[in-house]
Amino acid sequence: IVAPYKEYRLTSAEEILSQLSLEEKVGQLFVITPNQLDAAIREKGAGETAVEVTERMVRAYRQYPVGGFILFGWNIETPEQTRAFVSQLNMLCPVPPVLTLDEEGGRVARLANKEGFFLPRFKSMSSIGETGDFANARGAGQIIGSYLQEYGFTLDLAPVADVNTNPENIVIGTRAFGSEPVLVSGMAGAFLSGLHSAGVKGCLKHFPGHGDTKGDTHADYVAVTKSWEELKGCELLPFVENMEQADCIMVAHVSLTKAASDGYPASLSKELITGRLRDELGYKGVILTDALDMGAIVKNYGAKEAAVLAFEAGNDILLMPRNFPAAYQAVLSAVQSGRISMERLDESVLRILTLKGY
Repeated sequence: IVAPYKEYRLTSAEEILSQLSLEEKVGQLFVITPNQLDAAIREKGAGETAVEVTERMVRAYRQYPVGGFILFGWNIETPEQTRAFVSQLNMLCPVPPVLTLDEEGGRVARLANKEGFFLPRFKSMSSIGETGDFANARGAGQIIGSYLQEYGFTLDLAPVADVNTNPENIVIGTRAFGSEPVLVSGMAGAFLSGLHSAGVKGCLKHFPGHGDTKGDTHADYVAVTKSWEELKGCELLPFVENMEQADCIMVAHVSLTKAASDGYPASLSKELITGRLRDELGYKGVILTDALDMGAIVKNYGAKEAAVLAFEAGNDILLMPRNFPAAYQAVLSAVQSGRISMERLDESVLRILTLKGY
């Protein structure tokens, strides 16, 4: 049931792009949970989860040909099931999907923290930062990348490049390498290098920095009150210093009350993503949103509006919108109406295909 419905000549990003329909191009922008591809699970909500590709998912994929999948603990049961599931998801898609998860090491490690997987565990990234030895961060990236590659994952949503400057921070804390920007910059770069040595892509997060915050964007609005110049002297350093080797950068839902004037959270702000990250800082790789089903977004924006705003702001990948079918249709309609240009769509799809190795 998981044979691809269509064959492509998979030679170069440009050639694949020329073979994609409009619907397939829009699909490439979305990375979703497998649950979001199964209408029965979406409708029933909590209690059911996707642990294998079903016929319902195959039919849904043909309607919504997404660009990738992110797995969480509830999609992961045993080593054998996980390998099989990742393989099935890969086989489902004619253009190989992004296959990702949050495997930071420490408390956020979807595989290593699962009982029965017997994988190396790290106390925290802050404990690695405390050693002051970048080789330890590279080793962690290499170890994590090696087992992710073995399970079939292509992208790790790590390392955390936040500088943990606020002692009251309830979200980042020990997930960060430390509170000193030069140290965090070196550690994040070394971790990325370790992932790459194992054949896995990495993602710097959470631009422009979630370290100097008190609130949790999983719940609702969170403000960062530093000016752009202040951020450049601290929070932005690990992103700027590692841009050349960064496969992608994740944008947080924090609102920059002094560094942006448009009033949007960073993830929806064209001023920050296109104006600052792309144009001023010169980043050329893939940009993706933090999960669009988080409170900071869903409490303030509808799924359709958030998806279109996020893409217009300059994101390439739209991660986990709350109502995926509605978000997909909204972006598709925005292209069909001319609100989003085909040129802009093609730019993002080319970046995503390049991330996939073409």
